Amino acid sequence: MTTTTTALPTARGTHQAAWILMTAIAPAIWGTTYIVTMRFLPEGHPLFAALMRSLPAGIIALLIARQLPRGSWWWKSLVLGTLNMAAFFPLLFISAQHLPGGVAATLGAAQPLVVAFLAVALLHERLSPWRLGWGVAGMFGVALVVLGPGAGLDLIGILAGLGGAVSMGVGVVLTKKWGRPAGVSALALAGWQLTAAGLVLLLPALLIDGVPAELDPAAFGGYLWLGLVGALLSYTIWFSGIRKLPVTSTALLGLLSPLVAAILGSALAAEALTPVQLIGFAIALAAMVAGQLVRTRPLT
Repeated sequence: MTTTTTALPTARGTHQAAWILMTAIAPAIWGTTYIVTMRFLPEGHPLFAALMRSLPAGIIALLIARQLPRGSWWWKSLVLGTLNMAAFFPLLFISAQHLPGGVAATLGAAQPLVVAFLAVALLHERLSPWRLGWGVAGMFGVALVVLGPGAGLDLIGILAGLGGAVSMGVGVVLTKKWGRPAGVSALALAGWQLTAAGLVLLLPALLIDGVPAELDPAAFGGYLWLGLVGALLSYTIWFSGIRKLPVTSTALLGLLSPLVAAILGSALAAEALTPVQLIGFAIALAAMVAGQLVRTRPLT
């Protein structure tokens, strides 16, 4: 008895590979968030940063797409926008501010594991030991890349990091479950969610954080990058990919985010990656690739 691991048939496999590569652009872009936040944005304003990342981008998307939600999609957009953005963005910023980047990134890498179990509960999919195992391997690989000997732990940061992984994990699975209305573009879907997230964040951001006292050109540039590229472009790509790809394998592509963040951090610090980090890279990349493959049942 043998077990094989294969890709899909050639024509379909090529089409799916193209979708995988395109979808991977989104988490690669998200990998720039930590560097932009730490280097360009004012400190201590996670809610305001989340607001600036969501509401302007959402309004721009609505103006371009010229499509508004109908029927149940009003409340679905609110739920998805809250999970994918309004809750996730502030938790991401809080985690980054309370923990070393490596610890925050490792917690975020738990998202594929969250998605794997939620897909069973919400999508009634069979639990895939293959993708679950590679999810664990991917998280371990990311840990080797980003965790340093001086990595500290902070309860608020840990809870925020895990909360962010769960929030977006639920959002990803519900996005797959609810799909997209016929005739509605991925840009419009992203616009609905980003706008909903911005409206949810508007009062908390202004009342709790307020507008930062000093907003220099670098800060405006950072907000512009996170909004237009890190939200509008990336989520349009991400939602397109979720519709075409298995949800658990799509979530594994999220491992690219901490890897890109580590590469950028190393490049800006002019430091070469260590052998242990290179091994971690290899493990995480192997997990992403293996998670896209179809594992066939045993042959007798």
